[in-house]
Amino acid sequence: MRLYVYVLQAKDLPVQETSVVLHVGKHKSKTRVSRGTSNPIWHEEFVFRVGAVDEGDDVVVSVLHHDQDHHHQSDVSTGLIGKVRIPLCSVAGEENQTLLPTWFVIEKPSDGKFVNIECGKILLSMSLQGKSESTSDEKVLPYKQDVTLEAVKEVQGSAKEGKRRKHHDGKHIMKNLVNQIDKLFHKKEEISKRLNDEPAGDSVTSNYEDATDKSCSSAATTCTSFEEGLDLMQSSDGEIEEMPENLVGGILVDQKYLVSPSDLNKFLFSPNSQFRKELAELQSLTDVQEGPWTMIQEDITPRLTRLVTYMRPATKLVKAGKATESQVYRKASGNQFAVFVSVSTPDVPYGNTFKVELLYKIEPVTEPNAVGESSRLIISWGIQFSQSTIMKGMIEGGARQGLKESFEQFSDLLAKNYKTLDPAVVLDKEQVIATVQSEQKTDLKSAFLYFWSSSVVCAVLLSVYVVVHMLHCEPSKIQGVEFYGLDLPDSFGELFSSGTLVLLLERVYMMTVHFIQARLHRGRDQGGKANGKGWILTIALIKGTNLASVEATELFDPYVVFTCNGKTRTSSVKLQAQDPQWNEVIEFDAMEEPPSVLDVEVFDFDGPFDQGVSLGHAEINFLKLTADELADLCVPLVGHHAQASQSKLQLRIFLENKNGVETMKDYLSKVEKEVGKKVNTLIYCRELNIRSPQKNSAFQKLFGLPHEEFLLKEYTCYLKRKLPVQGKLFLSARIVAFYSNIFGHKTKFYFLWEDMDDIQVLPPTLASLGSPLLLIILKKNRGLDAKHGAKSQDEEGRLWFYFQSFVSFDATSRTIMALWKTRTLSVDQRAHIAEEESDVSDPFFLPGDVAVVSDADPLQMSKVYACDLPGDVELVMKIFGGGEMERKIMEKSGCLNYASTTWESKKPGIYERRVSYKYNHTVSVFGGGVTCSQQKSTAPNDEGWILNDIVALHDVPFGDNFRVHLRYEVKKAGVDCKTSKCEVYLRIRWLKPIKFEQRISKSIMEKFRNRLKVIFDLFQKESVANSSLTLL
Repeated sequence: MRLYVYVLQAKDLPVQETSVVLHVGKHKSKTRVSRGTSNPIWHEEFVFRVGAVDEGDDVVVSVLHHDQDHHHQSDVSTGLIGKVRIPLCSVAGEENQTLLPTWFVIEKPSDGKFVNIECGKILLSMSLQGKSESTSDEKVLPYKQDVTLEAVKEVQGSAKEGKRRKHHDGKHIMKNLVNQIDKLFHKKEEISKRLNDEPAGDSVTSNYEDATDKSCSSAATTCTSFEEGLDLMQSSDGEIEEMPENLVGGILVDQKYLVSPSDLNKFLFSPNSQFRKELAELQSLTDVQEGPWTMIQEDITPRLTRLVTYMRPATKLVKAGKATESQVYRKASGNQFAVFVSVSTPDVPYGNTFKVELLYKIEPVTEPNAVGESSRLIISWGIQFSQSTIMKGMIEGGARQGLKESFEQFSDLLAKNYKTLDPAVVLDKEQVIATVQSEQKTDLKSAFLYFWSSSVVCAVLLSVYVVVHMLHCEPSKIQGVEFYGLDLPDSFGELFSSGTLVLLLERVYMMTVHFIQARLHRGRDQGGKANGKGWILTIALIKGTNLASVEATELFDPYVVFTCNGKTRTSSVKLQAQDPQWNEVIEFDAMEEPPSVLDVEVFDFDGPFDQGVSLGHAEINFLKLTADELADLCVPLVGHHAQASQSKLQLRIFLENKNGVETMKDYLSKVEKEVGKKVNTLIYCRELNIRSPQKNSAFQKLFGLPHEEFLLKEYTCYLKRKLPVQGKLFLSARIVAFYSNIFGHKTKFYFLWEDMDDIQVLPPTLASLGSPLLLIILKKNRGLDAKHGAKSQDEEGRLWFYFQSFVSFDATSRTIMALWKTRTLSVDQRAHIAEEESDVSDPFFLPGDVAVVSDADPLQMSKVYACDLPGDVELVMKIFGGGEMERKIMEKSGCLNYASTTWESKKPGIYERRVSYKYNHTVSVFGGGVTCSQQKSTAPNDEGWILNDIVALHDVPFGDNFRVHLRYEVKKAGVDCKTSKCEVYLRIRWLKPIKFEQRISKSIMEKFRNRLKVIFDLFQKESVANSSLTLL
């Protein structure tokens, strides 16, 4: 026979660290140690093998007090709190040999520190299963053992009242515990059979004790698993408990998902949730340990709770630290769940002074467009301070930012597992277009609604009446001043009737002409399909609401004009409609450039040749609206009458990239072609490229941009305000953005390329620490969201932004200028540039100020190098001949990508060419590019050649402020003409005055002197090598 003992819980114990030891004959078992509460909950099960039930057999339940041994780091028992002795025959005498959960008063010990203290009560349940091992047929004796009077009363009271009130102190859990016990009893027969097959030993402990000890930690899961705990809360009057209010910190997540609330709850909080593992990996959490879900009783209400610990990764300001989450279900009623989470982070600065609180709420929602059950997840947060601190504001700000970033990752990961239920997501583009087109009114119906007016009806009726009258009357006689063919009214009544008929017919005629013009005005824009590959913009114009005209009493005929990237589309005209229903689909042809804004303006139709009166306008920024928001958009119109009437347009907008990454590559290629020659930035534009997906994703997340926005370039610089702010300047296809984070103080803004009115390069000043300034001026009343980053605002309302201290100011300013020109050039300007480029075959683009001065006076130049060279003048001039010798010498001297054009004759005896190359990092730490314009002419008396070389340096500090002019004089030396003499002169021409002219001039002189020496030394080696080969 097996005895099952269930140790459920205790209350009103005198101490908090307690455990229970069970003795049944020679066998004993013990529960785990409960800490931190005088009302412990164990919910543990024990099994003992017993023989025949005799009168003297008892179950002894001892409650022990435990304390922490700090020396040995272990728990030690420090005293007996009390005992409860229960005869086995009393259990056998119960119905079905099962003692329902009953509160027993704990007897005081005979000695020790708990002698004179009330020791509390303990809730136990027992059951005998299986056949008795005794062959005796004696009947089990009734309970006769005398117990403490108080204990007897407690047990008897519980037994008598248990059937009547289900033990009032535990009414919310008793009925569920009994059901659980009954379920477990069905499993005990298998355990009994397995134990019966085992040999009975004489050990002091129970045969089942080892299994019980090993599973002590999981006993709560066995008795109260996650699903059973939820069922217990739902059956404990949880449905009448109200949903808790959101926490005061704010909402982190508010999203609808296509999943039932119960499935979403299990997905998020079930033990060993795969979602939690993926989220921990995404957030770089380590050493994640999830405790089991256990039941606690709070205000006579069962609560499901668990602990989760993990290590948070280190940040720039905070080291890695341990975090502990206490998760408690506040509500679980079938389709509504609320989980309260308290997060403690003692390892962070001031971590002992606060705890972060989170509240997860899952509720059912009804979505008419969704298929199946759906739910809404709301996550709010708050922070509780256990003590005051001067860092409260900084702690709250840091917690807010950290939680926002963490739950953005949470939402993104959850959206990959369950479909979100925003209206735009539920509605597919093709479905929207098909629905809109099916709701369009026919021309016949529109004409009937338009002409169904009092004027038309009166005109028709009066005309019919007059015609009928004419058919029934004879012609009148000619009288008065009438003559044949002229019939005048014979009375004032006839005159009035005739005039009324004429006015009505004129009104009908004008309405008919207006209707025909309006039908013709809708043109080819409505219903047309987009052509080409690239960015396709589709607009479903649904309706207008509360449109207002200048004259409040006048009926108007509205139509809508859409403008995007310089292209215009027009809707049809809705006649005499204050709340027009368009239901039209308008598509723009494929655009190479990603659109930034869509301008919408509503006009009152006033004929095909007149500009209608504006009824209101709006601007839709694609960067500030998500695809979901664009798919169901209600746009308020701006304007004096529109704002007063609260005029609105309902639109559904879809922006798609039909050509994928190729569209972005084509855009970059167009930047190079259209502005490379115009602003001399081809060498910089070629450095533009699409960044990695990880960098693009981080950029989009940082500024809250849509996924189609792609990053082109980023620069480290300073934003000049009252004090310079170091950060990064980002360039993308549609925006210029800046971000800075200095000790938690963040500066972040962006504005559109189209918002820019002018770009200026300012010379360095003492205030800019010797660095040139890049000034960006926005248009009037544009970019107001970025106003906090501007240094000033002029009288016209334009914002001024100053940037400085770029690593390569020249390259940065030219690149920004190129991208700005690309976004703002008109169609005619682009066509003109393309026409100019088609006539240009020269791939070497030089700054406009690079011009060779053939008559430069060497007396005004400094002599930097002179030498005698072996070989005649023609051999020395091979250094500039464009052949194999020149290429070898230049590559060995540190020139990369060396290229030159052929010498072209400009005048008799004068030749010109262009050269392009880059310095390697050995020659220049900045690298940098070089473009040269060279001109050679014969020296006087045909003694040799004079070569003038104008050098423009790129990608070096202050390279835009000067040009280097070199003059080579290669002449004959000696009578035999087998040696030559070369002299090189240098002059620096300053385009803009700067503070560091003397220092830069000295550096240039030294660099070019050393470089010339290297070049001519290499020439002598090549000459000797060629001579040796010739002799061989």
